[in-house]
Amino acid sequence: MKTDSIFYRIFQLAPSAFFELIGDGDPRTSTYGFGSQEVKQMSFTIDGIFMPPLRMRQAPIYFVEAQAYREEENFYYRFFGEIHLYLKDYKPFHNWRAVVIFTEKRFDPGIPEHYSEYEDNPRVQRIYLNKLPSEVGERSIGLGLLQLIATKPKQAPAKGRALIDRTRQELTDVTVQRNLIELIETIFVYKFPQLNFQEIGEMLGLGDLKQTRAYQEAEQEGRRTGREEGREEGREEGRAKERQEMLRITVPLLLEKGMTVEEIAQHFKLPIETIQKFTPQK
Repeated sequence: MKTDSIFYRIFQLAPSAFFELIGDGDPRTSTYGFGSQEVKQMSFTIDGIFMPPLRMRQAPIYFVEAQAYREEENFYYRFFGEIHLYLKDYKPFHNWRAVVIFTEKRFDPGIPEHYSEYEDNPRVQRIYLNKLPSEVGERSIGLGLLQLIATKPKQAPAKGRALIDRTRQELTDVTVQRNLIELIETIFVYKFPQLNFQEIGEMLGLGDLKQTRAYQEAEQEGRRTGREEGREEGREEGRAKERQEMLRITVPLLLEKGMTVEEIAQHFKLPIETIQKFTPQK
C-alpha cells in the first residue's frame, strides 16, 4: 500500500473503519495506532500497520495491504516477505494478523503454493470490496468511504453525494468534515481521471472551486486587506493553491492507473515540466 494512497488516508482519518471491515467490534481497538514502519536492515518501509499499545498484550499487530489493480504472482511473495522480515528485525511481543483488501476479487492473484499454509488460515484475511453487501457502507462513514472506492462509476455520483450529506449531518467537527469531503473528492479523481477538479466538484454537488479550503483562506486574506487589489490577489492565490493541491493529489493517482507524464500533461493542458514536479520521487 503506497504511503500516499487513498486507503492509507482513510485509515488515518477513520481507523475504526478497518476494524469494522474485518468484523472486530472490540472497543479496545480504538487504542490502536496506524502508521508505517521501516525494516532497518532491508531499507524498505511497510506502510500499513495497526499497532496495539503495549498494555494490550493479547492483541495482534495487523499488517494491511490494499490492491486496486492486479499484480501477478509477486504480490504475495512481496507481502509475506515484508512481514517476515519485519518480525525478524523487530521481534515484537505481540502476535500478528494480515489483512489484504482488494477493490475487486479479480485482482487477487491467489496465494501461491509456497504459502499454502495461509490459504484457509485465520491469520490471513482477504476482503473484496466489490463483494461486500451494499448495506455494509451504511454502518459508518469510514466503511462508506471504503465501499465507494469499489463502486461502479454509474452508481458512484449518487453514493458520493449521499456520503457527503451524511458527513455533514453526523459530524460536528468542521475540520473532520472538510478532510473527509476532500477525501471523497480524491476518490472521484481516481475513478474519473477524464474529468477536471471543477467537474468532479459539480458531480458531487459541491459547487465550484470557491468551496475549497485553499480558495477560502486566500479569499479571507484578501478581504482583510480592505483593498480591491488585495481581494483580487487573494482570489488568484486561492486558485493557484487549488491547482497545486489538485495536481499533488491527482498526478500520483493517474500514474498508478497507467497514464504517462506526457498524457497527464496533455489532459490538464500543462507543460510536462509542471507535471514532473508532482511525480513521486524514487
